[in-house]
Amino acid sequence: MEWVALLLFFCVIAMLLAGFPVAFSLGGTALIFAIAGSIGGGFESAFLTGLPSRIFGIMNNETLVAVPLFVFMGITLERARIAEDLLETLSALFGSLRGGLGISVTLVGMLLAASTGIVGATVVTMGLLSLPTMLKRGYSPEIAAGTICASGTLGQIIPPSIILVMLGDVMSSAYQQAQLNQRNLTPDTVSVGDLFAGALIPGLLLVTLYIVYLIIVAWLKPTTMPAHVAAEGNKVSIVAVLSALMPPLLLIFAVLGSILGGYATPTEAAGVGAMGALLIALQRRGLSLVRLRDIMRGTLRVSSMVFLILIGASMFSLVFRGYDGDDGVRAVLESLPGGVIGAVLVVMLVMFLLGFVLDFIEITFVVVPIVGPVLLAMGLDPVWLGIMIAINLQTSFLTPPFGFALFYLRGVAPPEVTTRQIYRGVIPFVGIQILALLILALFPELATWLPDKIYGD
Repeated sequence: MEWVALLLFFCVIAMLLAGFPVAFSLGGTALIFAIAGSIGGGFESAFLTGLPSRIFGIMNNETLVAVPLFVFMGITLERARIAEDLLETLSALFGSLRGGLGISVTLVGMLLAASTGIVGATVVTMGLLSLPTMLKRGYSPEIAAGTICASGTLGQIIPPSIILVMLGDVMSSAYQQAQLNQRNLTPDTVSVGDLFAGALIPGLLLVTLYIVYLIIVAWLKPTTMPAHVAAEGNKVSIVAVLSALMPPLLLIFAVLGSILGGYATPTEAAGVGAMGALLIALQRRGLSLVRLRDIMRGTLRVSSMVFLILIGASMFSLVFRGYDGDDGVRAVLESLPGGVIGAVLVVMLVMFLLGFVLDFIEITFVVVPIVGPVLLAMGLDPVWLGIMIAINLQTSFLTPPFGFALFYLRGVAPPEVTTRQIYRGVIPFVGIQILALLILALFPELATWLPDKIYGD
């Protein structure tokens, strides 16, 4: 019945493209296929009895408690106007250099990624704040748009990230399932902390490659990234730099350092981050009762979406396995030419294409549980595979014509910046992303070395 599982998968994709809500598309389509299969005798309805225990497992999963806490932290920092202060200070610091404003935008994007982890919010915020300034200072629209889109998607890979929390939980389940399928009754585990540690060096590598590219362009084509001569009274002081940088940096170090140092679990560190974000907002006098209510509603809205999608994905996964879809996927991947390399290439290509039409949450909860156990059973490192998936989808979100980051920026860009200019601007950054994927594929230690040093025996 593997063909029915394949039909189920494509029906879900069609429902999503038609605009139906994600969670209901996943759960509703799966339920229709389950009922039809039960009537026709091709589906064992006993599979559905596992749904209550899965939902109860989601409710008792302490790792997933970090999701609403990190969402709260990100929305609070966004409302505290931290991006404006960072961009203003770093622009004054580096603006006198050719390409300095572009470098400032990249660094602010990195700090926002580590602080908020919400890709759409980061791209929109950076587009509203920095795009008019870059255009006013003579920057090429292509360079400005590409820099903002690329730096805005760093929230995919720079820890602590909501996306890595969800991916870490799914990869942990897939890794244990792969080992149990191999008759390993004492399976190893992989945690969200492993993925945070594994993502740190690749994330910094991406930021470095972005900055190197901007420096090269500023050197070869100085007219596209001119230096800005600030007035004498507008020179930035060390005190201004520290007051803008220290609060977010301290928050990042407190959250990430407590996880990597083994002092706190990701959930406990997320609580520290939420409280720290509140203190920063109070310190900047950017928090009122009305704004706090808005923050809490935004947190509830995003968190509800995530967990409802997870419940729908659990229903989909049960029905998919009930039709032997996992066996079909395993058979296809194992029969591909090139062995494990061919399987990884095909899975990465499929995820890249799905990234044009599906959000990371949907791909994480639907696709990764299907292909993850098969790839991990082939001997791949779960941390390396998780980071490869994260960077691959980050690349997909940047790639014309359907990348989500492009749509976010198009929605806030001024009319004089055309869609073609946005597309042309991100192409070099897509190339940088592919280069980073190749480097990580050739040198897996970039993702595995730090987790081994921190958490290894």
